[in-house]
Amino acid sequence: MDNATIEIKIKERLNKLDSNDYDNVETWQISEAFNKSQVEWSRRQLHGMNIMKEGDEFSKRRIDDMQVLLRELPLTGVVTPDYFETTNFPIDEYLEFKRVTAHAKDECCPKPRVVTVYLAEEANVNLILRDPLKKPDFNWAETFCTMLGNKIRIYKNESFDIVDPVLTYYKRPTYIQFAGVLDPYSGVISATNVESEFKDDIVELILDEAAAIIAGDIDNYNQMQRDTAAAERSN
Repeated sequence: MDNATIEIKIKERLNKLDSNDYDNVETWQISEAFNKSQVEWSRRQLHGMNIMKEGDEFSKRRIDDMQVLLRELPLTGVVTPDYFETTNFPIDEYLEFKRVTAHAKDECCPKPRVVTVYLAEEANVNLILRDPLKKPDFNWAETFCTMLGNKIRIYKNESFDIVDPVLTYYKRPTYIQFAGVLDPYSGVISATNVESEFKDDIVELILDEAAAIIAGDIDNYNQMQRDTAAAERSN
């Protein structure tokens, strides 16, 4: 859906029938509300806080809706005796962790083999390393990783090394921009239109929510409740 259509639809949600009461809403306010709604909608789908209580990949619809945000990033880093620590991370666009995949090799098996990497809590690192069933093991091809300070630590031991790690994550939805309009995030005039990457049916839900945000900002609480209900009812 193009940005001009989004702007028209949001103003339709705000204005009373046959009136232009809220045509004084600035275009940059529409883009800011829409972008805020994109992030809030995405987080609800990933955490199962939507009306259907469906989280990340709980159904074919969720898989289909959210796949557009999935990205892969080959990880680089430094090696210590206990773990591989990354030196790159998608800070600006990162939204939520999905998985880490990696290979491992040792002196006896120089050809890398796939290892299973599961995400663990930083608080439990010492407990996991002491547990013979959970600690990193090349023979079982299993290990774990933690996250701290926008870095990922993939644990190992002295008998094997981690190679070719890849982070799969959900990125933040791309913020829309209107050409010739002030971008509220950068403070500069946008040179081109940047459109939403979501399908049109999802954009319809998001723009209802954006209209609810604007309605709340201008103290139109009846319209805010209507648009909020419309966004969730169709989700």
